[in-house]
Order: sequence, then C-alpha cells, then structure tokens
Amino acid sequence: MAEMWINMGPQHPMTHGLWNLRIKVDGEVITDAMPEIGYLHRGMEKIFENKTYVQIGPLTDRLCYGSSFTWNHLYCMTVEKLMGLEIPERAKWIRVMAIELQRIASHLMWLAAYAADLGLLTGFVWAMRDREIFLDLLQALSGSRLTYNYARIGGVAADLPPDFERDCLRAVDYFERKLKEHENLYNGSKIFKMRTVGIGILKREEAINLGVTGPTLRGSNAKIDIRKDQPYEVYDEIDFEVACHTDCDCWARYIVRMTEMKESCKIIRQTLQKMPKGPVRVKTPMLAPSGDAIGVVEDPRGEGMMYLIGDGTDRPYRLKVRSPLFVTLSAAKPMLLGYKVADVVAIMGSIDVCMGETDR
Repeated sequence: MAEMWINMGPQHPMTHGLWNLRIKVDGEVITDAMPEIGYLHRGMEKIFENKTYVQIGPLTDRLCYGSSFTWNHLYCMTVEKLMGLEIPERAKWIRVMAIELQRIASHLMWLAAYAADLGLLTGFVWAMRDREIFLDLLQALSGSRLTYNYARIGGVAADLPPDFERDCLRAVDYFERKLKEHENLYNGSKIFKMRTVGIGILKREEAINLGVTGPTLRGSNAKIDIRKDQPYEVYDEIDFEVACHTDCDCWARYIVRMTEMKESCKIIRQTLQKMPKGPVRVKTPMLAPSGDAIGVVEDPRGEGMMYLIGDGTDRPYRLKVRSPLFVTLSAAKPMLLGYKVADVVAIMGSIDVCMGETDR
C-alpha cells in the first residue's frame, strides 16, 4: 500500500486548539509526522513592544488561558529583575500559593480533556466539577475565573480576602479525597490503560536533546523541575517532591500530573502555614532602566521563560517569550513514529497542548 499524508487538524478535536498535525501513514502505521502551527498567531511579542509595562500585565494572561496566572507572574517577576525590585515577603508566599492553585486547575482541565479524548466521559465530568472549586478560590483572589491579572509588578493586586485561608484548606482537604476517586477510575479502566501504557514512548535522552520540559520530560525519567533546580520566590523554603516516572509513555505522563496535584496540595498547605503578615506590594517606578533580564518559572506545561530588554522608557524594547509547548511539539515525530493512527489522540493529548502560548 502506498504511503499517504493525513491532516489531523486544524479543526480536529484532538488538537485542543488551532493547529495542524500532518502524519504520513502506511496503512494504519505512522511513518512520518510534521506539526504545523501559525493558525492562531496573534503577534503578542510585537504588541508588547507598543504597550507600557503596566498595560502588558493583563495581556500576559492571554498567553495560556489554562495557566494564565503563571504567565502573569512570570512577566511581573521578569520586570522586577530588570528594575531591581525586592517584593514583600508576604507577596512571595501569596504568589506561590496562587501558582499552585493554578497548577491544579490546569492539570484538572488537562485530565478532563484527556478523559474525553479517550472515551472516559465520567472522568471529564469529575475533573471539570473539581476544577470549579479552584476557580472559585482564584476568583476570590482576583475577581476573575479565567484571566486573573492578580500578580502586579511589585507584588500582588490585593491581600487575601476574609476567610480565604479557611476556604482554601477546605478545598485542598476535599480535593485530596476526590483525587483518590479519580485514580481509581483511571487505574481501573482497561481501555484507558490499553490506550496509554507503552504508547508514545519518548526516551529520556531524546526528550532532553529536543529541549522538552515539564511533566512530559519528567514522564521520561528526568527529574528536572525549575522549582527545585532554580528556586524562585520562596520555593526553596517549601518541602515537596518532584514527580517523576520511568516508563516514558502516555501512562507515565498521566501519573506525573496526578502526583503533581498531590504535591501542589502539600505546597498550598505550607504557604498558608508559613505566610507572614505585612504588605503585599511595593511602589514601582514608571520607567525601567536600560538593560536586560531573564525570568523562568515551572509552568504546568514545562519551562516558561521571558527575556526582557529595557531601553530606559516606560515600554520594553523587546520581550521574548519561551513557550514550553512550542518546544514539546517538536517531539511529535519521535513520539508518533511506528504507532497507529488511533494512537495519535492519546499521544498528543498526553503532552497537554495549549496553542495560545505555543503560537503567541
């Protein structure tokens, strides 16, 4: 049988956003693959050059609606490095707490989408139900449920609202119980295991060489996490484990994210216990000095990075965004070769695609 190219997108439900995956097949077996992006490009980096530092803040939320606080925080942290600002201690703890709330909400959205991809519709309903609890907390902090704009250059927008600590601890207690139910559902599903165990293998050396980061890398048996390796804010004062798995397949990437949600619950508890009293924001200058700065965070999807160049005005000369998914998509070919067309959905879904940050 002659080989032929098939387009899995740009409107295929598997894509989880607007992009196209071209695969070459020999019968049902994939012999080549080529991801094509650009369908969603908004020119964010160019827009940043024409906005003031303050105006850019809300735009960074739009890089990825699944983890908008992480990008908002990364931007503020990068500008603070350029300006040489030291933010209040309480603001650092609040930021870490909010980041981990966002991480759980992001992983739950991935889990819901992945469950639907693989035909486990109960998993979709359960994950979206539990995600609402964390969106409620983030809404209490920021007033918004999707794009929060809560981090500010110099700290955070406002202190914790009344009873937030109580509500947050209740949510974490509830979710830890529910997480066991989620695990029982997936671990007890023969279909889920058949579609993930031994599928989409990305070996450790290959993942590192391609620049893959985040849960996809840790699922390939590389214990690399920015929160541990290059601690920012107060992560060096928090006790948590880096989730890692040796199987290098879709199942390993699922296990890593489930474990990360447990660890995020531990981190949230510690931030609420150790958070000092005090101000949550410092006054910042309108103009940034000439120079450059690099900010790095552990986004739910991998290593997020911003490179900022200031020219002494109230606007950046250049702001470059390093998207973890842009790099991870380059691993599509080695992950797909030799598998069947039916495996594409499971393999690509396992990397947690977000095209907003990929295309920018």
